[in-house]
Amino acid sequence: MKKGLIVLIALGAIAFALYQWGVGFNNTAVEHEANAKTAWSNVESSYQRRNDLIGNLVKTVQGAADFERGTLTDVIEARAKATSTTIDANNLTPEKMAAFQQAQSGLTGALSKLMVVVERYPELKANQNFLELQAQLEGTENRINVARDRFNEKVNTYDIHTTKFPGKLLAGLFGFEEMARYKADAGSENAPDVDFDFK
Repeated sequence: MKKGLIVLIALGAIAFALYQWGVGFNNTAVEHEANAKTAWSNVESSYQRRNDLIGNLVKTVQGAADFERGTLTDVIEARAKATSTTIDANNLTPEKMAAFQQAQSGLTGALSKLMVVVERYPELKANQNFLELQAQLEGTENRINVARDRFNEKVNTYDIHTTKFPGKLLAGLFGFEEMARYKADAGSENAPDVDFDFK
């Protein structure tokens, strides 16, 4: 009888330890996942700031006489596509991340072309409002880069926690899946620098 009680207590202690381990793993994974989702929200917020600034930039440029309408239309269309392509933080799949990145890259390309064309318009280069918008856009591009890096760091922490053994065993049971990272655009290593200093 005493031996059976000792075995029962030992099994209870093992079960409790496994329960505690599972709860600890789950709670830490939930925390890391929430941090990654918050970081993604910050990425989207930075891109939204850029989209808002581009809207103001377009209004300023539209006032310039004989400005190249095709270039302006490209920016307006790319901005519309970029603002309509969003991702739910609960569904950060590689496919959706790729679509989001493609839309943002399209806007970056259209904006770069716009900035090159502006060189031909001295009245725009002298416009104080335009110069302030350029400076804000440059700062926002830096914010976007920082936000993407922080997102990837949070995703990395989450992925390490949920894919390292033995946590990987529990990750599958609790429904934690690997999260997609923000990747560099194809060919971005060869992208030309955009000069925002038109003074």
